[in-house]
Amino acid sequence: MTKTYLPPIDSIERNWYIVDAADQRLGRLASEIATVLRGKNKPTFTPHMDTGDFVIVINAEKVDVTGRKRSQKLYRRHSGRPGGMKTETFAKLQARIPERIIEQAVKGMLPKTTLGRQLFTKLKVYAGADHPHQAQMPQVLAIQTIPGEQH
Repeated sequence: MTKTYLPPIDSIERNWYIVDAADQRLGRLASEIATVLRGKNKPTFTPHMDTGDFVIVINAEKVDVTGRKRSQKLYRRHSGRPGGMKTETFAKLQARIPERIIEQAVKGMLPKTTLGRQLFTKLKVYAGADHPHQAQMPQVLAIQTIPGEQH
């Protein structure tokens, strides 16, 4: 029986990556980000530990969706009060709080546990092109796009 590899806590290396969301597909972008946050791209991946990296997403307002999702995809939130459900289309939410779109997409791809909530804190999303994490010297994370894909 093989044992789960346990990396020593002090040997876990956390890098910072930056992703430009301009003209990227939402789902493909979110799944790549979730993989890096979780640490699945590293040989030291351990399912029950936080071995992932930090991810900074810029230009969140320019993220793209295919088909009619711009007008048909709905985002729901609930105030917790009876009848407190509020719905909003992708286009309206993108105009109001563009960061939330990427945050929700990535959050849905992370584990629904304490570990998942801890991983989510390592995601930093910004609507514009500037961010306050220059001191961490983030590396550019390349996300491959499928050639000839239309939106």
